[in-house]
Amino acid sequence: MTAVQPKPTSVGETFDSLSPATDEVVGTYPVDTAEEVKAAVERGRAAAEWWAGLGYAGRGERLRRWKGVLTRRLPQLCQVVRDETGKPIADAQLESVLAIEHIAWVSKHARKYLGKQRRPAGLLMANQAATVEYQPLGVVGVIGPWNYPVFTPLGSIAYALAAGNAVVFKPSEYTPGVGKWLVDAFAEVVPEHPVLQLITGFGETGAALVGAGVDKIAFTGSTATGKKIMAAAAQTLTPVVIEAGGKDPVLVDADADLDAAADATVWGAFSNSGQTCIGVERVYVHERVHDEFVRKVVEKSKDVRAGSDEAAQYGPVTMPSQLGVIRKHIADALARGGKAVLGGVDAVGDRYVQPTVLVDVPEDSEAVREETFGPTVTIAKVRDMDEAVQKANDTKYGLGSTVFSKSRGLELAQRLRTGMTAINAPLSFAGVASLPFGGVGDSGFGRIHGPEGLREFARSKAIARQRFAPPMMLTSFSRKPSTDALVAKLITVLHGKR
Repeated sequence: MTAVQPKPTSVGETFDSLSPATDEVVGTYPVDTAEEVKAAVERGRAAAEWWAGLGYAGRGERLRRWKGVLTRRLPQLCQVVRDETGKPIADAQLESVLAIEHIAWVSKHARKYLGKQRRPAGLLMANQAATVEYQPLGVVGVIGPWNYPVFTPLGSIAYALAAGNAVVFKPSEYTPGVGKWLVDAFAEVVPEHPVLQLITGFGETGAALVGAGVDKIAFTGSTATGKKIMAAAAQTLTPVVIEAGGKDPVLVDADADLDAAADATVWGAFSNSGQTCIGVERVYVHERVHDEFVRKVVEKSKDVRAGSDEAAQYGPVTMPSQLGVIRKHIADALARGGKAVLGGVDAVGDRYVQPTVLVDVPEDSEAVREETFGPTVTIAKVRDMDEAVQKANDTKYGLGSTVFSKSRGLELAQRLRTGMTAINAPLSFAGVASLPFGGVGDSGFGRIHGPEGLREFARSKAIARQRFAPPMMLTSFSRKPSTDALVAKLITVLHGKR
């Protein structure tokens, strides 16, 4: 039996990043202190002024050069991801390709969604020219996760940069090498100023970033940590965008393409070792097709295997502590009357967890209520899609969701209390750069990606410019009673009709 991968260990003022597959040291990085974090933010303050001064065209050109570096060195980037997460090269490539697509989108569309826009002034203020524009915040702190160390943090970093901000980036202590690789690649195309900086360390370093005077924090991680970050940020009224956990459902209607739905369930539940915040954890299936669907899921899952060899479909569980959570959720489901039609408690090893499919699991079990973050899935039979929607929404989370239905897909999607829904395809919303990404409830708030993601990292600036003197002066103590009477008549004509 191999040793359980330890947490990256601090040695003096450095810590080691370890391969979760072998425990091999793949890099050593500094544990940045609060003083060093604050100094990085101050450097970013000056860099932000220069970066904002490049304008949309100048920033777009640098961002396009950055994505070019990432694209040309994609195999190298994917290897760094594999070294630190254990995921297959193909999966590392998939998340990197999606991230490159997002950089391309923001480099092209930032001006469209953040540039000056005219707004109607209304009849009473017809002498005013009204405009709104979106100005950079200044320095944005990004705290990234380890499960998708390229795609997820770049969903904040690229959008914050395109909006004209400098960024101080703290990657997870499990994937500092990926963070360093991305920052070093950016420095090649923006060598003049530290527009994108790296800080490394543990939770204390992240906490220091929250309190270092940044203009916004973008955090991706657990709900519990997100709440701590919000509490700390509240002390200085630092705004935050939180992308936390999920317990994402799939709805399978009676008229669904069962092969497609089963394939999406298997991939969404087991890919990346189930370590996906928008991954599939619960499935609600119409009773008319439930048994056939379960059979298809089990059949498609039989050839899916965790391992570190080239033939394995997914790799190890990155955080050793999560193994206990996965085992506990499976055991609780079985103790409450659930059945494992594939896998079970014995599927949880000391590094890897093999696919587990659970049926007949009570809705109040941990496997249904709490985020498992492992390669497991529960499948429940429902009498109709109304029951499916009710059960899918009966959760504190609300991140992603998926619907398989030929006739009611859009209707069911609109009824789900989640930030995002895919219809008849797995997790497709994550790959569409123009769509906002984020959740509700314990899944967090705020949005990355799309126009909403650009505006998340900017402040709106409203400007009203008087074009000519008004025929009636409303904002003056010299205003006459006759003016007030005329205004009352005018507003009644405009808005007094029933």
